[in-house]
Amino acid sequence: MAGVFWHEGQWLTEEPKVLGPMDHAFWLGSILFDGARAIRGLVPDLDLHCQRVIRSSQAMGMKAKLTAEQIEALCREGVEKMGPDAELYIRPMFFIRSGIGAAQPDPESTEFILSIYDSPMPDVSKGFSACFAPYRRPASDMAPTDAKASCLYPNSARAAGFARQKGFDNAVVCDFEGNVAEFATSNLMMVKDGVVMTAVANGTYLAGITRSRVLGLLKAAGIEARECVITPQMLREADEIFATGNFGKVQYCTNFEGRALPIGPIAQKARALYFDWAEKTSRLLPKAA
Repeated sequence: MAGVFWHEGQWLTEEPKVLGPMDHAFWLGSILFDGARAIRGLVPDLDLHCQRVIRSSQAMGMKAKLTAEQIEALCREGVEKMGPDAELYIRPMFFIRSGIGAAQPDPESTEFILSIYDSPMPDVSKGFSACFAPYRRPASDMAPTDAKASCLYPNSARAAGFARQKGFDNAVVCDFEGNVAEFATSNLMMVKDGVVMTAVANGTYLAGITRSRVLGLLKAAGIEARECVITPQMLREADEIFATGNFGKVQYCTNFEGRALPIGPIAQKARALYFDWAEKTSRLLPKAA
């Protein structure tokens, strides 16, 4: 996997080895990240992803020594190193090196690292399948749900693993009240009678940047799109289901719990709107000849 990495003031072309068993991040998981994309010269919402990683660091009690603007500039520099045809994942991270006492992380030991590496966009032509998983998203007083914290992801991995064992590609997880929250790996939208619905941002899951962008684009196009409580039964009766997230942007769910679903017109519209907006607003590098 080709990539570039920035740590302690220098660019590297090989993955740096930065943690040992006595580091707080290694031992007790004081790590967070954000994920952005570069797609053949486009860097959609890169500024918002860099701003969110700073907010996540504040929520996790870290002391970031770079600003969002400095991180964005590094991301742009790294993307330029990879060339205009590249499809990349951009992953800025903060982690804590040492602790105060046995468990409390020491904010002063916060470090930053940036990875930018080849990650082709997924093929959406066939869609993906999904089912409910028995694992739930925690309430905001149970876990740092206001941060993109690495410690939240093992539960999502359990949900995704449960789905794969049942023969599905992805899982739908509910919140602590039993209402639909999101897919294990991305936010979720459903369509019923022409209305787009996504779970209300109740603090139990990270309401994503791509989710917000797609909602706004749909509304601007005259399509009714709203946040609301989605019950499991509502999802089972949906006309369309699709995912929004940084990795694949807009992806189609074509089988939910064994029921075939179409790649519907609204989901296709959402994807077209997103990439049209990205082309018009977020080009960093010129198109390759």
